[in-house]
Amino acid sequence: MLDRYESIVGKGVIDELRLLSDRLRNRSVQHINSTAVGGGVAEILNRMVPLLKELGVNTRWDVIKGGEQFFEVTKKIHNALHGMREAITPEMWDIFWKTGEDNAREIECSADIMFIHDPQPIALINQKAARQNRWIWRCHIDISNAQTRVLDALRSCIIRYDAAIFSAPSFAKEFPIRQFLISPSIDPLSDKNRELPQEVIDETLLHYDIKNDKPMITQISRFDYLKDPIGVIEVYRKVKRYVDCQLALAGGVAADDPESAEVLQTVKRSAEGDQDIHILLMPHNDIHVNALQRASTVIIQKSVREGFGLTVSEALWKGKPVVASAVGGIPLQIRHKYHGLLCHSIDGAALAVKQLLQNPEYAKRLGANGREHVRQNFLLTRHLREYLLLFLSLYSMEDIIYL
Repeated sequence: MLDRYESIVGKGVIDELRLLSDRLRNRSVQHINSTAVGGGVAEILNRMVPLLKELGVNTRWDVIKGGEQFFEVTKKIHNALHGMREAITPEMWDIFWKTGEDNAREIECSADIMFIHDPQPIALINQKAARQNRWIWRCHIDISNAQTRVLDALRSCIIRYDAAIFSAPSFAKEFPIRQFLISPSIDPLSDKNRELPQEVIDETLLHYDIKNDKPMITQISRFDYLKDPIGVIEVYRKVKRYVDCQLALAGGVAADDPESAEVLQTVKRSAEGDQDIHILLMPHNDIHVNALQRASTVIIQKSVREGFGLTVSEALWKGKPVVASAVGGIPLQIRHKYHGLLCHSIDGAALAVKQLLQNPEYAKRLGANGREHVRQNFLLTRHLREYLLLFLSLYSMEDIIYL
């Protein structure tokens, strides 16, 4: 499967991946996160783990268990780390740590390299003292404005890891451990990103009863208040005063996000009565997501907080003009007025969308620039290379030579 990427990134990139992985053949890697489906972490691991195995790196992926109360608490922790105001009581923290202890008994963290994703499984570090392995904490959240008391509660775990990974320089905090900057990525060969014939795009629009008789603005994200779907509807209504258009709000729900269903209902109520607003629940149908993006005139990502926002790279890879909030990792993916348009408000987003709808040549140029930017910086092969280099950096040169 790895050879299929050669036509996109070049033979030299693939050869380097094989060279690096050869030095890790006697090492094992164990990824652990909170959900097998839904959300960017699971999506990346679903594509990355098979490629690591193909490269000869002994890799496995485990998912922690937790009840409804646990995921309600971790959602609050997630929001608080993003800088939102959340009240997390001592009883909630008890649920969090108790579930961490339960998972530590269930999951044997025995690989040479333990790769723990985000706060939900962070307490697994308690197994480290009894083992001689290396531990990485991968934070996919923008914690630059995190609630201090929430971050402090997690700090005792974080500082026991051997290394931490952040998606952007601004996300990092002062911890007495090694820190690495590694941006997430998209897979250009996945169902969500590969080229599609026009008939598949047409069939998808027909499936959702969407006509292609007017320009379509689209946001694709899980239904989450941090993605500001209500704000997107306001943007659309402001644009529609000047350009007859339609809006598609599409996404799924994540197993570790109990707010998703509530947000979806709120969005439906806000859109009620407007036949040009399409609210689409797409439970892990990547072909449909791909087709919808390709059918869109402008893609919007109006998050109020964001980890990295891979939907931006997905849209740019398809050559689509993107209007996105200048939050989280989005400014790494878009240089304003070159790869897309960044905004800071509903009015700013509406002005940018209107400008793109009224200037299709400009929109096309931004999309082309954005696609090349993604090819150079945000594809899975670059991500793989940086992870392999990180794994090697955890060992001394003598260890690497004799692997």
